[in-house]
Amino acid sequence: MRGIGGGGQRAITSTLPKLIQSLRRECPKPTLTPTAKAATPHLQPQGSFLLPSLTRAFSLYDQINLIDNLPDDQLRFQGYTDTGFTVNGVQYEGSLLCVGSFLMSWAPASISQITPDSLSIFQVVRPVPEILIVGCGRNVQHIDPELRCFIRSTGMKLEAIDSRNAASTYNILNEEGRIVAAALLPYGVLS
Repeated sequence: MRGIGGGGQRAITSTLPKLIQSLRRECPKPTLTPTAKAATPHLQPQGSFLLPSLTRAFSLYDQINLIDNLPDDQLRFQGYTDTGFTVNGVQYEGSLLCVGSFLMSWAPASISQITPDSLSIFQVVRPVPEILIVGCGRNVQHIDPELRCFIRSTGMKLEAIDSRNAASTYNILNEEGRIVAAALLPYGVLS
């Protein structure tokens, strides 16, 4: 099984705290001439200080921690296979339909089986998600104009991408607190 978001996040979460600890140690105090001290009072150290780039590093670290500490009822895609997905630690086989914090099995097994009828739940769901992310399988597929028209009539925007990136996009938008939906075919689907 492959994880969503790649292995880079794991490397960042293990390396970044060590980097931050090493940077927190008091920096050597620069020796300035009396003239330089008068000209650059903002550069004089007050205990330890952080460069602007380090402040961004702290912000990134805080965001990573925030993402790892999601509410229990919030859906998070953690991995995918050619036949399904792992969501909140549970493996699901087949296609999935996600709306807010609801997850359900979904019948379509190919892009041609995604119809207005298969997405009819969006005629009654309130609040209406601002975006529907369609995971097309391994490759981005053409969405039928009739289906595009139906999705637009519900008030949602449409984003059709491969299923791996669809799951990641869903995670990001959901973590931001946006009202988002996803209709995902397994990654192994080719057409």
